[in-house]
Order: sequence, then structure tokens, then C-alpha cells
Amino acid sequence: MKADIDLTYYNKQFRGIPPEEIIYWALQLSERRIVTTSFGKYSAVLLNTFQQTDPEIDVVWCDTGYNLPETYEHARYLTDRFSLKLNTYVPRETKAYTEHRLGFPSADQPEHAEFSDIVKLEPFRRALAQHQPDIWFTNIRIRQTELRSSKDILSFSKEGILKVSPFYYWTDQDLDEYLEAHDLPKNSTYFDPVKALETRECGIHLQ
Repeated sequence: MKADIDLTYYNKQFRGIPPEEIIYWALQLSERRIVTTSFGKYSAVLLNTFQQTDPEIDVVWCDTGYNLPETYEHARYLTDRFSLKLNTYVPRETKAYTEHRLGFPSADQPEHAEFSDIVKLEPFRRALAQHQPDIWFTNIRIRQTELRSSKDILSFSKEGILKVSPFYYWTDQDLDEYLEAHDLPKNSTYFDPVKALETRECGIHLQ
């Protein structure tokens, strides 16, 4: 698909247009598509948009096993409200066994790379192998991390999957207003054990 999409052209054309229009454009490219979610702070925004544009899309969630109770409740609520076609991927080993072997390493410890692979990256590779998407919808935005600020609305993964981030240029205020307008919840307590800090990359978007 790389040869067929002029990223520079389309990123310029799409800046400032409604996210729904970007999504409708991308949906015409391939039937093999997924949308990823962490059920994080603003997850309801993207999932609500797909409830209106492509309610049958496969939703991929890599559950690290470290989510707070509020996130599991948030996931349950949104899954029920939007009738999500949810595909959940969990680590191959238990949280207890991982912590027995590695502890809970911080990003500056050598064990962190293996920890990240176990709880998030390997499950995500499994998701990609099963779904084999051409299109990957995501909710990354500019200013979130250094890596994400180097992307755009459209980008390619290392495997050549077209990543579409329709809310890329939206601010937190924009998203808050969207949540209020659509009577949607915000998961303010979301915690990612791989990132720990909001400004740190989780690893999936390095793929």
C-alpha cells in the first residue's frame, strides 16, 4: 500500500477536516482494518466515531493486566454502549510470574524492555498476525510524545500498515468538548505500566 498513498499530499489535504471524513476516506482503501484502544483517557472519542462510521470494525485491546479497576469498568461500559466487536489480547504469562522474574522495572532498568515485550508488544504482534490489517486506526495525537509529534494524520508502520490518526491535531480541550457534547465518559485514572509517564512512548507505536 505504501506505493499507492502520497502521505505528504494527503496529510496536507486532511489537516483541519472532520475526523469522520478522514475515516470514510480510509475505509474505502481496504476491508482489512482494525482500530486499537487502550480504553485510556479519551478512548470514548475514537470509539464513538466508529460506532457512527464503521460499527463492525475489529477493535483491538492489548490488556496488560495492570489496568486499574476504573479502566476495566470504562472498557465494559464502552463495549456495551457501542456493541464493540472487541478482540482482547493478554500476556502469555501471568502478572504474578512476570513480577516474580522481573519485578516491576522502571524505564531506566534493563529489565524494562523484556517487561514491555511481555505485557504489551508480544500481544500486539499476535493481534497483527491474526488480523493482518492494511489499515490501522489509532488515536495518537501531536504533542503526546516526541515520537508521536514526528508523525501525522497518516503514517506507515514498519510493516507497511497505513496508520490513520483522525484526531491527530485535536487538543485536550477539543476532546473534552467532544466528550461533553456526546455525553461520553473520560477515563482520567488510566495508567500504562509500560509508559508510566504520559510523555513516554508505550512501544506499540514504535512498531
